Amino acid sequence: MKNFLPVLVLSALLAACGTWRNPIERISPHKVPVQQGNAISQEMLAKLKPGMTPSQVRFALGTPLVVDPFRNDRCDYVHHLEKGGKVVEQRRVTVVFENGVLKGIEGDVQAAVAREEAGK
Repeated sequence: MKNFLPVLVLSALLAACGTWRNPIERISPHKVPVQQGNAISQEMLAKLKPGMTPSQVRFALGTPLVVDPFRNDRCDYVHHLEKGGKVVEQRRVTVVFENGVLKGIEGDVQAAVAREEAGK
């Protein structure tokens, strides 16, 4: 009887471990949110007015992520956000200049407005 109890306990433990699925599948590493590029808010875009110089635009929005060396009449601001390995947000705003002054803004401007209004 003395030998029966340890065998019973060991059998119960082994049976319990056998029903437990692979623990590696349940354990996943923490994935840090990765933000790349320029996070441009609607408030920042509202500061832009036609006729601003490139240095004034750079002061309002920050340094552009992409500057075309062959065409100095545009600057591209790209924002990419990943959380948990999945793309949560991806935006692109292009600032267009003509004769050295701001002509217009293209890209995901309306998407930014709708997203910020939904968040309020």
